[in-house]
Amino acid sequence: MQRDEIYLIDMWRLLCREWLWFLATFAVVLLATIAFMFTLKPQWQASAWIQIGQVGAAPSGQDPKAEPLQRVLERLQLIPFQNQTLQSMGIDPKSPEAGLYRKSFKLEPLAYAGPLIKLSVRAHSPQRARELAEGTVAQLQGIHRGLEATQLKLAHQRLDEIQSNLESVKAERDRLQQVATQGKDNLAFVLMTGKNDEIRALEQTRNELLTRLSATYTYDTSLMWPVYVPEHPVFPNPVLMYGMGVVLGLFAGVVAAVARNAARRRVAVSTKVQHIAAGV
Repeated sequence: MQRDEIYLIDMWRLLCREWLWFLATFAVVLLATIAFMFTLKPQWQASAWIQIGQVGAAPSGQDPKAEPLQRVLERLQLIPFQNQTLQSMGIDPKSPEAGLYRKSFKLEPLAYAGPLIKLSVRAHSPQRARELAEGTVAQLQGIHRGLEATQLKLAHQRLDEIQSNLESVKAERDRLQQVATQGKDNLAFVLMTGKNDEIRALEQTRNELLTRLSATYTYDTSLMWPVYVPEHPVFPNPVLMYGMGVVLGLFAGVVAAVARNAARRRVAVSTKVQHIAAGV
């Protein structure tokens, strides 16, 4: 403990002797940090939550989602997909802006929330960051609409078929009812009862299919909530950068002071040795 106190006192005395070098080095590092901060372009980050679309009228046993979660994640990370997104927005895929988009592209799957995918991208302005996030979702939405088109077409064809059969059976039921009423035909009454059961079954099937095609079960891939962009840039962080500059400046100042003191000691020792040699 005593040695540590002596060492700290010696270090303090050293810094007092070499204060000019310490302050000069500290000032240089701090000015370099400030200059570096002014050269950096600020980056804003946009966050989007993507809901994967689905067709609720998909056949039993088939995933109603347009694509499984893992496949969507792989698609979003494909360079060709990202290039198509950039081109659709009029951005050159080889531009620095496109490079920042690809470099900052991050995905976070939320398997137990829909499932959802959290997408994060960066740009040099908040508006551009928002546009990139929305453009990415729009590109994915277009692909998924193409994948869902066949299922939706088959579902609507099935709905039209059920509606047509329902109208035909109702017309036959009405005819049988008229016959039974006019002629008191027991067979017509029996057949009419069978038609009523068939109508109820067709109406139930139609209603279930309509429910599956409603917005609750059938929807496009889209943003779950509006894209979020914070008011301040995420990079560079002024507090962090200036804090690092101060710490680095203090360290560099101490090193410079120690190095200068060591140089003075070497010169003093060399001079003393020369005086001794001259005296001899």
